[in-house]
Amino acid sequence: MSRKNTRMYNANRFKLGLFAPNCSNGLAITTVPERWDASWDNNVALARLAEGMGLEFILPIARWHGYDGDEVSTQNETFETIAWASGLLAHTSEICVFGTVHVPLINPVFAAKQIATADHIGHGRFGLNIVSGWNRVEFDMFGVGLEEHDRRYVYAAEWVDIVTRIWTSETPFDHDGEYMSLKGVIGDPKPCFGEAPLLMSAGSSEAGRAFAAKYADCLFMLIVDDDKLSGVIGTLRRQAAPRDVGVYASGHVVCRPTQREAEDYYVYYAETMADRAGVDYLMRGRRESHSLPPEMMPAMRRRLASGIGTFPIVGSPDHVAATFHKLSRAGLDGMAFGLVNFLDELPYFGAEVLPRMERLGIRSPRAEAA
Repeated sequence: MSRKNTRMYNANRFKLGLFAPNCSNGLAITTVPERWDASWDNNVALARLAEGMGLEFILPIARWHGYDGDEVSTQNETFETIAWASGLLAHTSEICVFGTVHVPLINPVFAAKQIATADHIGHGRFGLNIVSGWNRVEFDMFGVGLEEHDRRYVYAAEWVDIVTRIWTSETPFDHDGEYMSLKGVIGDPKPCFGEAPLLMSAGSSEAGRAFAAKYADCLFMLIVDDDKLSGVIGTLRRQAAPRDVGVYASGHVVCRPTQREAEDYYVYYAETMADRAGVDYLMRGRRESHSLPPEMMPAMRRRLASGIGTFPIVGSPDHVAATFHKLSRAGLDGMAFGLVNFLDELPYFGAEVLPRMERLGIRSPRAEAA
């Protein structure tokens, strides 16, 4: 057995995952009554539904403080991601589940063992999403200072070096680094198959992308302009060379029988019913942290409301499948996407969009992809 027998390494050209079902409201800063209820039972039901459809992975957001709004607090109620992933892995048998760790907030010795435990629960189906953090309110909750933007990735590199060494070293070791001084470090059991879990990292800045290119197996990017995506992906792959990495993006999907229905619903939940105070809160935090490209901020408001800044795909099943096809042709390996209500909307997506993706040649029927 090997980690390469898991779904993240299957034959599908464009892999699909669900993004942020561990968070109240998912990705949408909206007050619509049908917004996502991130209860544990709903998460288990969703994981089993996604697994049955052949989706490759589920990716959580690590959130400690939500986006305070007038009527709702999007992502205020969230499951801690490693414990959440462990539970979902125990309830499934094929789908991969990631955990997301704010590296400045979690000690690497503790994290290494916690992650190895989750990996054994999932028999190698666990993946780790590494984030350096941006939300000062969350760092204040932990009593941890928020480093200058690029320095966060210097800390993250030291953190990953320690965790990786714990997973490979058979004897105790000392570490004397810029941020941490550790003595007699050892950790067992090691992750499954004697292999590190799949590492994912996002970064829209130059420093973030350089870190991801060096350390991650999957580069998780923000799409600014899909017409320029091919060039951006080419740059990322050159940065990571000679390592062979996957390049994934974040998005949110509104799929209805007709283009008009999808666009009308998008306006309804992302404009008419947006929680404006919550959007303002998120915009302030993103602006202050420099975690989004400055050129995106003026036009970002609706995109933040609809999917906290991720790439919107809004339309009929034909349009959604064609957009995935376009992203695949540009070189993208897959997308983690949100829905306003995962359990309500995913069955229609599975029945209408997945067969169209198969006809376009970017996904195979489940039995063939395995």
